[in-house]
Amino acid sequence: MYPYILMIFVVIFYAGNILIGKAINELPPFTIAFFRLLVAFIVLFPIGFRSAWESRDTFIKYKKPLLIMTLTGITFFNTFIYGALQFTTASNVSVLESAIPVVTVLLSAWLLKEKLNHIQWVGILLSFIGALWVVMEGKLLQLTAIDWNIGDAIMIGAIGTWAVYSIFVKQYMHLFPSYAVLLVMTGISIIVLLPIVLIEWGFQGIPPLGSLNLVFSLMYLGIFPSFIALIFYNKAVHLLSASKASIFLNFLPVVTIAGAYIWLGEKITVMQIIGSLIVICGVFLTTQVKGKRRKNKEMTIRMKA
Repeated sequence: MYPYILMIFVVIFYAGNILIGKAINELPPFTIAFFRLLVAFIVLFPIGFRSAWESRDTFIKYKKPLLIMTLTGITFFNTFIYGALQFTTASNVSVLESAIPVVTVLLSAWLLKEKLNHIQWVGILLSFIGALWVVMEGKLLQLTAIDWNIGDAIMIGAIGTWAVYSIFVKQYMHLFPSYAVLLVMTGISIIVLLPIVLIEWGFQGIPPLGSLNLVFSLMYLGIFPSFIALIFYNKAVHLLSASKASIFLNFLPVVTIAGAYIWLGEKITVMQIIGSLIVICGVFLTTQVKGKRRKNKEMTIRMKA
């Protein structure tokens, strides 16, 4: 149950990422991404610097996969989301994020040769349909009637980057100390984003950053989705697989809508409850272990971890 509990918290933190990202979308997307990572870097520095310095040879040896993980999962994934939220609704973002597990599963089957049984494929399909059902309130045939726009096209970048990140996490993340690798990736991302942010300010002007609401929002984004959620997600992928861990992201629309109900006073419909139950059933089927041999293998991995 340990990796599944981790993924539940990941989903909660990422749902907050969407809600807060939408709430502060008066800030340009690169500005939000830059300052959230700056907060994460400040938090990570005292706990990750020593380990990062001691492991510098490892970072240099595996610099190519490290750079790919940095650019996909840290630098641009959330930047794409914040960019999309400038033009589209949180509901549309939730719909499109539901495609991430499917893309990750397909890439994992192709690149990592991860195998799922028939029941697990049924679970993937169910969780995907359930996620769409939640957002569309059961009106799946009206999916084509959504007012798609450039923000939805930007979300394609988020889908691709997170799927690639998940694949590389499974292959390489275990080679690095957990806090150290996040510190290094966050630092690289800040360096990459800084000139882009300055260009953004040159065109749009320096945004106001002094309000307490923005400060607390950026602190949340920097600590929970950027730091704690990534630690949890990387650990879950290591213990499970990229495919199984990513399936939990289909809970995002469910948790996002529940958060909107609690904090924004939005209503929850019966159709959304039905869709949530479908997602739960799909995730349950997908995360069932394939055979006794697989169970023994996972137990060995947990003991080593």
